[in-house]
Amino acid sequence: MDEIYDVVVVGGSAAGLSGAVALARSRRSVLVVDAGDPRNAPAGHVHNFLTRDGTPPGELYAAGRAEVARYGGRVETGRVTALSRDGDRFGVHIGSRTVVARRLLVATGLRDELPDVPGLAARWGIDVLHCPYCHGWEVRDQRIGILATGPTAVHQALLFRQLSTHVTLLRHSGPALTGEQRDQLDARGITVTEGPVQEIEAGPEGLTGVQLADGRQIRLDAVIVAPRMHARAELLAPLGLEPAELRHGDYLIGTYIEADPVGATAVPGVWVAGNLTNLQAQVITAAAAGLAAGAAINYDLILEETGQAAAVLQTEGKVA
Repeated sequence: MDEIYDVVVVGGSAAGLSGAVALARSRRSVLVVDAGDPRNAPAGHVHNFLTRDGTPPGELYAAGRAEVARYGGRVETGRVTALSRDGDRFGVHIGSRTVVARRLLVATGLRDELPDVPGLAARWGIDVLHCPYCHGWEVRDQRIGILATGPTAVHQALLFRQLSTHVTLLRHSGPALTGEQRDQLDARGITVTEGPVQEIEAGPEGLTGVQLADGRQIRLDAVIVAPRMHARAELLAPLGLEPAELRHGDYLIGTYIEADPVGATAVPGVWVAGNLTNLQAQVITAAAAGLAAGAAINYDLILEETGQAAAVLQTEGKVA
């Protein structure tokens, strides 16, 4: 318990590292604890990150760790096993060791729950994808299948049709198409295939297509899914923070931790950033959120320190 930091950041990807840089540059003592399992680990490259487009995720995060260290912050590989609170201080348990934080920035991200289709998980982040802005350019003009499992499938199909004329909506499960949706698909020349997908097929060169339950095979180069996104929020439960649900009608899109625009939660002293609180955040969005949270935490500490200094002056009789 002899390690005391202004801020401990839990999670060392874009949001956490960006927040740590902002805090270290403000001369705060900062510790980043990173378990080394970012959501985008399966992806080969980061996209739509201005001036860093095409950078492998690991390379981007290594550069971020170096930036934190350059300004005096500390980054270590480890897994936070528990968070606790004692008054206005937090205990951060890292294995058998506990450090103390005046403030917490939690950026643990989310985990993707993929549809239960054999072969799908093995291709995740390679040619089984979910976001046209993250991966769409890389599959332009290819044969793309949209695995329909929920109410966002038509939305995905229309987005990927902007990138290729070869788009097929695979009606695996989920709600029936409305008349308006069928008209939209017809207008864009998107083929609709009925029947559940039994397996994702792949060869040495990558994904080759899907096999339907009735035995039909459809040749494809990429499959688009809508994973259910769950906040990695287990550490926050003992502090009184539980995930909220994001729904589309009765369909669960995912869970997230509620926070204000700069990441402050309902628990004083605890901030969140990145996919933990914003399911749609891409890497550059998460980095921006981390910066906003870091700046807000720094000012919150300034207010606390100013109040303490004023109290000391009053005690000494130097202020009327």
